[in-house]
Amino acid sequence: MTEASRRRFEAGAPPLSLYVHMPWCVRKCPYCDFNSHRVGEALPEAAYVDSLLSDLDAQLASPAARRTIRSVFVGGGTPSLFSGEGLSALLDGVHARCELASDVETTLEANPGAADNARFAAYRRAGVNRLSIGVQSLNAKHLRRLGRIHDPVQARDALRQVRAAGFDNINLDLMFGLPGQDLDEAYTDLARLIDLSPEHISYYQLTLEPNTAFAQDPPPLPDHDLLDEMQEQGIEQLAAAGYMRYEVSAYAQDGRRCRHNLNYWRFGDYLGIGAGAHGKLTDVVAGSVERQTRRRSPADYLASEDKQSARVLLDDADLLVEFALNALRLCAGVESTLFAWRTGLPGRMLTLSRARATALGLLREDPARLAPTPLGQRFLNDLVALFAEGADAESDR
Repeated sequence: MTEASRRRFEAGAPPLSLYVHMPWCVRKCPYCDFNSHRVGEALPEAAYVDSLLSDLDAQLASPAARRTIRSVFVGGGTPSLFSGEGLSALLDGVHARCELASDVETTLEANPGAADNARFAAYRRAGVNRLSIGVQSLNAKHLRRLGRIHDPVQARDALRQVRAAGFDNINLDLMFGLPGQDLDEAYTDLARLIDLSPEHISYYQLTLEPNTAFAQDPPPLPDHDLLDEMQEQGIEQLAAAGYMRYEVSAYAQDGRRCRHNLNYWRFGDYLGIGAGAHGKLTDVVAGSVERQTRRRSPADYLASEDKQSARVLLDDADLLVEFALNALRLCAGVESTLFAWRTGLPGRMLTLSRARATALGLLREDPARLAPTPLGQRFLNDLVALFAEGADAESDR
């Protein structure tokens, strides 16, 4: 790291968020590769909240972690299996230990059929001000094929319940490229979701992830040409309805972009607590960026005093690749200077990768911004691979 880069790096650490992982679900979906486990006869709610707060205490022992929390995201699994009292105990504990921004965004993931109106109202009282609801489809046939526990009626009812509970910032998840889905079905599914008027929509392709039931026994999926048509059709539908595409799979009404996810994509820092959670923390004094992971098994996480399973200092190549992997998901990209601010590395480390990506039409010809073209968004994996190759080349110099 050059002295000039170090001075930029030490001028201020990245914004800090908090991610909380709730690892239990009513049933494991066949496409899901997240760290989620079928809930047993009783949810160990109180014990798990105690473990989460103990985990947070351990991380806050580091001065680098004692910064203002800009956003909180409670994900899973199915966090809406937890009671309002349990979630309130968690968030009260976070507030007691951390300085939170006055306008902190606090998101909770929920699934239709895994919470009721009284519980949603309790979440709102506990301090949750944003909900992300896993609808995935509003077609009963496709919901059955996806192994979901709700039907379209329950999905619509859930949205009515959360509105009645006072939520005015809601994301709905919807997938396309479902088993046996055709272009008209994809259009109708998204049109029905848009009619529900959420503030934010996550619209993404179903993929077969390793170690899932779908990967072991693949269902018949649309071909690549049809998938491309579905995506382009969806982008046009969402734009016509007033949803701006700001990330590969994220669309928002004006002023409703997800601040928590934006912090990831802009290579911000985040603490991770809960079974299998990941964290990234910048120590501006040491001039280092560290990634931490927690014990993956819920039983191990609950039983162990030390919740951490691994910690790794990111080297220069890691930093370059991870920065690109996140920043290039943003449709507008990021300012070119952000690379040095977030990593402490000189901007020249991007020169080779930028030149190759620009020549291939995957990156915009704009020295002030690191931003993908529409083609680069479509072939994001190829674009990131160029930066990985560039990182390897820099390491060999």
